[in-house]
Amino acid sequence: MNRKLNKATLCVQAGWQPENGGPRQLPIIQSTTFNYANSEEMAMLFDLKKEGYFYTRLQNPTNDQVAAKICALEGGVGAMLTSSGQAANFYAVFNICGAGDHFISCNDIYGGTFNLFGVTMKKLGIECTFVSPDATDEEIEAQFRPNTKLVFGETISNPGCKVFDIERFARLAHKHGVPLIVDNTFATPVNCNPFDWGCDIVTHSTTKYMDGHGSQVGGCIVDSGNFDWDANADKFPGLTTPDESYHGLTYTKTFGKMAYTTKLVAQLMRDLGSIPAPQNSFLLNLGLETLHLRMAQHCRNAQRVAEYLESDPRVAWVNYPGLPSSKSYELAQKYLPNGSCGVLAFGLKGDRDRAIRFMDALRLIRIATHVADARSCVLHPASHTHRQLSDEQLAEAGIAPDLIRLSCGIEDADDLIADIQQALDKG
Repeated sequence: MNRKLNKATLCVQAGWQPENGGPRQLPIIQSTTFNYANSEEMAMLFDLKKEGYFYTRLQNPTNDQVAAKICALEGGVGAMLTSSGQAANFYAVFNICGAGDHFISCNDIYGGTFNLFGVTMKKLGIECTFVSPDATDEEIEAQFRPNTKLVFGETISNPGCKVFDIERFARLAHKHGVPLIVDNTFATPVNCNPFDWGCDIVTHSTTKYMDGHGSQVGGCIVDSGNFDWDANADKFPGLTTPDESYHGLTYTKTFGKMAYTTKLVAQLMRDLGSIPAPQNSFLLNLGLETLHLRMAQHCRNAQRVAEYLESDPRVAWVNYPGLPSSKSYELAQKYLPNGSCGVLAFGLKGDRDRAIRFMDALRLIRIATHVADARSCVLHPASHTHRQLSDEQLAEAGIAPDLIRLSCGIEDADDLIADIQQALDKG
């Protein structure tokens, strides 16, 4: 077929293409190694002169077929799966940053990523400056340095549920000769393709909506192929100068638009090895096949629940991009016209303990360190996912002490609302 396939079809059909007489379902290639007839053929694989498989730490057929599906959904040129979403964000940054480098990130990101960027990567000599997504262009531009290598944000922030102005941050990043990396976990490619708005690299925690059933932990990095590394060669020597570990090969000259992805696999995955198990990739693929159906239900449920919470006098505030009262409403209409996600943030009137009592009283919605699942779950970030942050860091990350993160699953919305009502009634 020559026509461009729609996302629903890509969710089901992209990636694995069985040959005549081959298995219709994606096979699990549970093997560490692959057999070759002669030494020369293996040598060419190690020199990146031939495509193929020789050791699963670098590449595995099952993993690659699932990566190809996500790549097709995002509209990229190359993709690589990782063992977790955290690994995906680390690899995406570390692929173009080294000791002595600097990058900029929005501050309203997932607590684990905030800590990764602000604490762990600092130990590697890589410094991150956090900026508010509401800062002016001038305030953000003032944070760029000669050694700044990228800008990072989340399409929909976790847990604050703010919509990222992709086009604006892409413009600012490109003005300074660096790429924009966007974590698209909450929106998924079903509801947003950041590449359409100037983003260069996308990351995902595939643990969330893409899997959708809490059955595996994983991540993915997708490259648009649009960023011109050679035009900014002095900033990205790892891509534009010879790699001595591959006999002086230069990624941009040898692989063109696949330079970034090839370096991810051939250098970082080779050396650090944060691979997903083929079995996990198989489970992820099952989730991807229904992603387009589940996202629609997640969004319908979250909209209903958000409207109910906003109407209840015991609720102090609600933030969901689908509500006209949300500060992100206009951005959501621009970037997420078909729906955002199933996650919303809200606070109850009263003290911090009020939020804890409410969550403990829920029966259908469960307390879990998870989000974006078929089953509804709830969390108090200040006590759970962001517990490692000080009060000052919580404020910097935009996490209010009363913020409750509610992830609406694909159950019946009336049942979810009834559970919330009875928990509120218990005070």
